[in-house]
Amino acid sequence: MAEINKYTDTLKKYKTDLKDADIAEKVEEIISKKFAQNDNREVYKRLYSCIDLTSLNTTDTREDIWKFTEKVNGQDGASDLANVAAICVYPNFIETVKEALTADVKIASVAGGFPSSQTFTEVKIAETALAVASGADEIDIVLNLGFFMDENYEELSEEIDEIKHACREAKLKVILETGALKSARNIMKASLLALYSGADFIKTSTGKGYEGATLEAAYVMCTAIREYTAKTGRKAGFKASGGISATTDAVKYYTIVKEVLGEEYLNNEYFRIGASRLADSLLDSIKE
Repeated sequence: MAEINKYTDTLKKYKTDLKDADIAEKVEEIISKKFAQNDNREVYKRLYSCIDLTSLNTTDTREDIWKFTEKVNGQDGASDLANVAAICVYPNFIETVKEALTADVKIASVAGGFPSSQTFTEVKIAETALAVASGADEIDIVLNLGFFMDENYEELSEEIDEIKHACREAKLKVILETGALKSARNIMKASLLALYSGADFIKTSTGKGYEGATLEAAYVMCTAIREYTAKTGRKAGFKASGGISATTDAVKYYTIVKEVLGEEYLNNEYFRIGASRLADSLLDSIKE
């Protein structure tokens, strides 16, 4: 039992019994006091450089992805504005992006049975390895919520660890699907288990089937990153994703990251926003 208990023991080192009402109150206080100072053009520009520009449609075609990539190419060097951080697609389109891409941005791919994560671990590992071999710099997977709900932390963590190994040099982002986890307590536990298992980033949502990102989830996840880093010395990033399309919303997530994690996290090495429509909103805000 000692081997199995190491996951539960890890969780015991942290305060996980969080109250949703307390988190909501803290978020409201941060936004009311700090939002205004971040609502400016320089922050919009920084936010643009933190976007994982995403196309994850069932109807995506090779031509769609080629045009999508060319739009990113057109932004490269067009102004003093740094380009988006990455282009995120399904694994079968990685080579299309790689062929079309001339801009200096990363190629990200979902993998591991996205978006449900309900398939064989061996399939998840194989898909991840194939995505990396095709040219993905970053891999986005979904934490196995079935294991989490069963409190089967051993299999959950070992699966992430094996997928991380299959990533080789690619960064691994682990999606918690916070809309399914619902409570701050669950989100905190899932964040810590993902970090313990080797996640380079923890991410809120898939944007498929459940509520997307919330500021409350972001606060809890950033708190987990801060506390995990304090105990282990290993830094990890935060990614908000799912329904973030307005400049105002993006600034709110920026504000949470800034207040909980600090200035050093306000760059695309440690902060991302997964979005499809946000880029245009930010560009419009920057031009105003």
